[in-house]
Amino acid sequence: MPKQPIGLSAVRSKIKPIKKVSISEDITRQLVALIMSGHLESGQRLPSERDLCIQFGASRTALREALRCLSIVGILDARVSAGTSVALDGSKFMSKIFEWRLITEHHDVRDLLEVRIALESAAAANMAANATPEQLARLQSLLDRMETAQSNTKRFAALDLDFHMAIAEASTNLMLTRLITLIREHFVRGVARVLLLPDAIPLSLSEHKPIARAIEQRNPQAAAAAMESHLSAALLRYKKAADVDVADEARILP
Repeated sequence: MPKQPIGLSAVRSKIKPIKKVSISEDITRQLVALIMSGHLESGQRLPSERDLCIQFGASRTALREALRCLSIVGILDARVSAGTSVALDGSKFMSKIFEWRLITEHHDVRDLLEVRIALESAAAANMAANATPEQLARLQSLLDRMETAQSNTKRFAALDLDFHMAIAEASTNLMLTRLITLIREHFVRGVARVLLLPDAIPLSLSEHKPIARAIEQRNPQAAAAAMESHLSAALLRYKKAADVDVADEARILP
């Protein structure tokens, strides 16, 4: 059952009358900010629609549109008998917020690569500790296919991304998997640029092998270190690849 509202006076003090044209959008932004700041907690029931309309200075139609949008993406949980509350699945909420920011804000690939280093190092360590025999076999199969695809840059790029996603999915951490999946979509072009550098493919392959070996040996620390080493090297290669001709890049983009 959703928790009863706590500290509603604090919530009310944070709500401001709407001044912009898109009223429902402003309601959405304020509610998200309240959740992210901790004024509304996971599982906590929101004030009544009447109360929210008064505090926002908005119509019930605008309020319901905002609540419906947040419910659709999984941030709020709306039930006829229990009212509207903040979703209990915190990892789903956080990934949705992260997805919104990736979509609506400009992000340099180099910044995302630095975030990716932290996330994927943790994922590699988790897989080393928890991987099933089937997951280990899949990772080795991807590595073998990367070895045979070195002359096909587009194919190698696709297998490279699959290798990293296999680790994310086997990490047993749903939050890590979701965040890595979101970031992955922003790396198709970045990987294309990097792999056009001389010797980039054999270097990348040689860096993937210690990752797979450490995971197979069930060594979380070594797996994390190998992943960090690989992605740090990839970051340096990306910086060198910044001037790759767009026409050349297009040859290996999906």
